[in-house]
Amino acid sequence: QKYFKNFCYSPQIIMLCLYMKFRFSLSYREIEELCQLRGLDIDHSTLQRWVERFASLLDTRLRQRKKKVHSSWRMDETYIKLKGRWIFLYRAVDKYGATIDFLIRKKRDTQAAKSFFRKAIRENGKPEKINVDKSGANKAALDAINQEYLDTEQIEIRQNKYLNNMIEQDHRFIKKRTRPMLGFKSFNGARQTIKGIEILHMIRKGQLKNDNQINRTTFEQFASLVA
Repeated sequence: QKYFKNFCYSPQIIMLCLYMKFRFSLSYREIEELCQLRGLDIDHSTLQRWVERFASLLDTRLRQRKKKVHSSWRMDETYIKLKGRWIFLYRAVDKYGATIDFLIRKKRDTQAAKSFFRKAIRENGKPEKINVDKSGANKAALDAINQEYLDTEQIEIRQNKYLNNMIEQDHRFIKKRTRPMLGFKSFNGARQTIKGIEILHMIRKGQLKNDNQINRTTFEQFASLVA
């Protein structure tokens, strides 16, 4: 396959290792040990390079096949540790819990929120309404976004804490994967790993748009992204 040229291992082995990293709370050294049990001598640094090489490709392929989301969004941010400091993961789901988009930023401010909303709208279209928390930065970002759409219907901004329970609950899947890692060593490493975790989360939610995915396992659907 074209994506795996010049690699020493088969696409099946590479995709399985990526799946283990994104699906379970395993470190690179733990995956290295699991591979050794099956007679595969794959160094943990090689596994890390595979994540940084393939995560963006998988993200692009998934977005090409991702089902449309509802026009009512719930947005919130959570925390990820990088070199002992907290960075911010902006995320949004629709009213049915489908993942809309995600974005990592070093700061939690209006500019970061605006970058997230622009990315989410570019990838998924403009929503009718967005629910955010009481953060002034998120409200200010949406006000700025609405200024860019003065000639069309404005996005309705809501700040209802109860409505954001869904996105706060959805954070748990991501935090469950990142917490055992005890923090990332590089911003790019964090970004690529989060992409992979979010991809698996969306696949498990049934967000791949393809009739052929029916009755296929999560891993088979994941591997099909590079088929």
